[in-house]
Formats: sequence, C-alpha cells, structure tokens
Amino acid sequence: MSKNPKYIKIMSDLESQIKNNELNPGDQIPTEKNLCEMYNASRMTVNKAIMMLCEKRLVERIAGKGSFVKDYRTIKNLQLGSTGSFTEDMISTGKVPGAKLIGYKLVKGKEVPHVRDALKLSDEDFIHYFVRLRTGDNIPIAISYTYLSTHIIPSLDIQVLENSLYKYIKKLGYQIQGIDAQYSAVMPTKKQKELLKVDNIALFKSQHVTFLSDGTPFEYISTYYRGDQYTYSLKTIFKDN
Repeated sequence: MSKNPKYIKIMSDLESQIKNNELNPGDQIPTEKNLCEMYNASRMTVNKAIMMLCEKRLVERIAGKGSFVKDYRTIKNLQLGSTGSFTEDMISTGKVPGAKLIGYKLVKGKEVPHVRDALKLSDEDFIHYFVRLRTGDNIPIAISYTYLSTHIIPSLDIQVLENSLYKYIKKLGYQIQGIDAQYSAVMPTKKQKELLKVDNIALFKSQHVTFLSDGTPFEYISTYYRGDQYTYSLKTIFKDN
C-alpha cells in the first residue's frame, strides 16, 4: 500500500493545527528550514506543502518575514439591512460559493403551518421546499432548508438551485428588501454531520423570512452554518439623545 507524498503529510499536519486552534490567525508557522529538519524533507517538498496551504487560503506568505496563518473563517454580517446571502458571504472572503441540491418537493401550506403563516399563504397554496448543501471552495460549510412561495416563483428550474437563488430572483425583476431573523446555536443531527463532514461541533442556526421591496414575504429559510467556519459580526451605532 503506497504512502501519501511527504508534502501531503506536512500540509495535513499544519492544516490540522490551524483547524484545531493550535495555530491561530496571525501566528507564524515553522520556518521552511525548521520544517525541513522536523520532517527530514527537502526545501522543495516543504515549499510545495506551504503553497498548498496558501491555495487553501489558510496561510499567507509575507516577503522577508515568513508564512503566517490567515483567518480562514467567513465573517457573517448580522447588521441591519443584511440579506443573509450565503453567496455574498463567500465572495466577501474570496471563496468560491457553491450549492448542491439534496432534495426538492412541493408541499401545501397546511403541511407546514408555521411556514404558511410566515409567508401569508393559505392551506391549499403550494410551496417549493428544497434542501441544499452550501460550499465555499468545495468545502461543506452550511445546509439550508428553504420554503419559497409559488405566488412569487410559480415554477422553478432545479438547475437554478445549484447557484445563487437571490441572484436568480433579482434576474426575474424582484428586489429584496430585508429579513426578519432569529439566531441560535444547535448541535448537528446525524444527517447534518454526514453532509457537513463534522462531528460534535456546534452549528450556528439562522432562521429568517425574506421580504421583497413591496413588503411581500416570499421565503422562509433555516440555514445551519459550521461554527468552526464562521465568525459573526454585529455593529451597533449609538447616537446621542
């Protein structure tokens, strides 16, 4: 049975130290010379391992100083006026956003009364329901469970769900005004662990109703973010009375 190349071993060890907070953002990783000695490896092998960490956006090289740990986590903006867009979160930190459809079906309002009421629909109104795995640079980061009013989107091309939903909605001529959200920390279910490839880390749950510019609620969504991949930001400005 063949072993992994030595540069993979070096890269994996450093990545684990970063993900396990043994190396924190801003910390300098061992020098190339030290890594060569630690792993009995050539300078070329060590350099390749560091380059892979740079490509994963875990490490950055600073000329004349060395290689330092970057903050790989995404900053989730909780400010008023934020749309809660996963795609925008990823793009803001230089990651490539992605979506994989896990399941889709039509449900009636009476099957999901909490969603029916939130979207101001009737028992017999149909609602799109779909589950998507959201990724950043092909790494599983979140799972979203979305209910979408068929009054706004009567028919839905499944291929759209593998890209940005909000971008598609704007393409249809709608403008998103904002959200009414609730946030909480929860432990993952067995299925969520499998999809997100995590064990017992806390997930950050964002549950919100999204409104169009005319105030019409059109989406009810619950998204579960990996707690080890996100930092949450909330800024409040106080004015003198």
